[in-house]
Amino acid sequence: MDERPWWIVVGGRTRLGRCVAEDLAADHNLVVTTSRPEPPESGGTASLSTRTPARILRWDAADTRLVPRMMADLAQLGAEGIRFRGALIAAGSFPRQPFGSWDPESLAATWELNLTFPLLAAQALAPHFEDGGSLQLLLDTALHRPFQDYLPYSAAKAALGALVPGLARAFAPRIRVAGHALGVVMPEADCDADHLAQRTLMQRNGSPEDLIRAVRYIADSPYVTGEILTLDGGRRWA
Repeated sequence: MDERPWWIVVGGRTRLGRCVAEDLAADHNLVVTTSRPEPPESGGTASLSTRTPARILRWDAADTRLVPRMMADLAQLGAEGIRFRGALIAAGSFPRQPFGSWDPESLAATWELNLTFPLLAAQALAPHFEDGGSLQLLLDTALHRPFQDYLPYSAAKAALGALVPGLARAFAPRIRVAGHALGVVMPEADCDADHLAQRTLMQRNGSPEDLIRAVRYIADSPYVTGEILTLDGGRRWA
């Protein structure tokens, strides 16, 4: 019988979520969620590199039946004896929305994916942790210094960050909660990475490995909860 602990990575099929899932696959069983339909031939699993296949759940923030779907999926996993040692909620979007372009629909979409969806996922996951497990949230260094052309996104991440200590209190003492306020650790292909690097004290951008180390640090630190780790190379101080 496979005795490896279980993790779930919400938004674990792309970008940083996938990078963390790839790393965790070395020594954990995995469930990953995606908003995209999986091909029928996948059989509900996906290969992460050459490592153990991960169970796939489809959780779409725009689904009007999202909460019942979450509850049903997690109840099924629970019936199989699966309880999570850790969870990373990595789902989100990064829409450019300069002042003057705002409208109710676009604001609602930004806040739904970057604030409402992570909170609903955290609520659904809470009963399904092992004692001593950790829930971790991906945030952004924008919660310290909002990005002028991304104010709605910055506001959503700041609100989610403000809830980290509250969630830690709500889930204590059984589950620990932490957040990761990220700078540029995985630059978009069309961005000026050199310019962004010059805006940090370290004069360089980070990498997904910086987040991976931080996730494992929180997972392995049983006396840390309610905290936000900032991984931005000192950008907020520059």
